[in-house]
Amino acid sequence: MAPHSSPRPARRPLTPAPFVLRLCLHLLMAGLLVLAAVRAHSAAGTVAAAVTGVVYAAGSYLPPVRTSRRAAAVWLGVLGASWLAMLWLTPEALWVAFPLYFLQLHLLPVRWSLPAVALTAGAAILSYVGHGAALNPGVFIGPLLGAAVAVATVLGYQALYRESERRRRLIEELIGARAELAAAERHAGTLAERERLAREIHDTLAQGLSSIQLLLRAAERALPPDSPAAGHIERARRAAQDNLAEARRFVRALTPSDLEHGSLAAALERLCGPGAGAYGSEAGPRVRFSVSGTPVELPTPYEVALLRIAQSALANTVRHASASRAEITLSFMDASVTLDVVDDGEGFEPGSVRPSSEGGFGLPAMRARAESLGGTFTVESAPGQGTAVAVSLPLSPEDRSPTAGGTA
Repeated sequence: MAPHSSPRPARRPLTPAPFVLRLCLHLLMAGLLVLAAVRAHSAAGTVAAAVTGVVYAAGSYLPPVRTSRRAAAVWLGVLGASWLAMLWLTPEALWVAFPLYFLQLHLLPVRWSLPAVALTAGAAILSYVGHGAALNPGVFIGPLLGAAVAVATVLGYQALYRESERRRRLIEELIGARAELAAAERHAGTLAERERLAREIHDTLAQGLSSIQLLLRAAERALPPDSPAAGHIERARRAAQDNLAEARRFVRALTPSDLEHGSLAAALERLCGPGAGAYGSEAGPRVRFSVSGTPVELPTPYEVALLRIAQSALANTVRHASASRAEITLSFMDASVTLDVVDDGEGFEPGSVRPSSEGGFGLPAMRARAESLGGTFTVESAPGQGTAVAVSLPLSPEDRSPTAGGTA
C-alpha cells in the first residue's frame, strides 16, 4: 500500500497492507501519471506529471514517511500541491485523485483524512469544469463515487483489522489464562498429594511405630533387668523411637507452608488479618479470629485439614455470601477440636448445593476432608440468615497435652 504503515515507530501499524496491494497502488499511480504526461496539452503539464511522480517515489522510499505521522502529513501536502499544479495544467490529472484517496485515508487520522478526501474530490470536479467540460452528472458522479469506494474500502478494512486484532489479543489472553490455570492445578495437585502423603505417614507408619514402641516398652518392664532379652528389646525400642522421629520429620516436611512457621491458631489469625488477600481486606468482609479453650498440639493432618477447611469456607464467603462480617473460632475441648466459620451473608439452602467442579472449595470437599479424619462436618444456613460451617475432629488422650505457647 502507501509508503506509511504506522503512525508511530513504537506502535503496531493499524492497517498493514500486503506487498501485492502496495505494488498495485504503485503501478496504478505510475500508469495514471504516465497517461497524464502523454496526454498533456503542454510541456508544463508533462513536467508537472514528472515532478508529481518524483515526489511520490521519494515518499515511498523515505523511512521518516513510514515511521512518523508528521513526516507523512508533510509528504502528503507536497504531493497534493504538485498534483494541484498538474491539475491546473492538464485535465488528465483528474484520474490521479483515486490513488490519492487511498493515501490520505491510510496516512491521516480519520478526522483529517475524510475532509482531505472531500477536498480532493472537489478539486478534481472544479478542475474538470474549469478546463471547459460541460456540466453533467458524470462530472460529479465519477470523483464522488471513487471517493466513496475508497472510504468504504479503507475504513471497512481497518474495522476488520481491529476486530482481528481484538480476537488475537483475546486468544492470547485465553492461552495465558489456560497456562496459569494449568499451573495452578498442578500446584494444587502437588499440595493435595503432599497432604495425602503426610496423612498416610501419620496414620499408618507413625502410628504403627508408636504402637511398636509402646509394646516394646511394656515388654521391657515385664522382663527382669538382667535378662539377656532385655538388651535386645531396649535396642529395638530405640530403633522404633528413632524411626518414629524420622517419620514425624517427613510429616513436618510435607506440611503446607502456612503451617511451617507457627501453630494452626497463628496460621488462622494470619488468614483473617490485613494483607491476607480477599480475607480481611477492605474489598471483602471483616474477619475476626478467636480461640476457645486450652490449645493443645494437634496432629499435622488435623492442622492441615482445619486450615484448608477455613480457607475454603472463607473463599465461599467472599465469593458468594456478600457478607460484611465473618468470624472464625477454634475451640479446644476435652475430646475434640472444633472449627466454626460464621458469616452474616445472604445464606442459601444447604440441600440445594451441588458438588463443586472447582476442586477443593466446595462443601462436599470440606465434608470429605473432615470425615476422612473421623470427624463431623455440618452446615447451617437459610436465605437471608447467613451461614455457619462447623467441623469437629476427635482428640485421643495423648493429643490433649497443652502446647508450650499457650493461647494464640
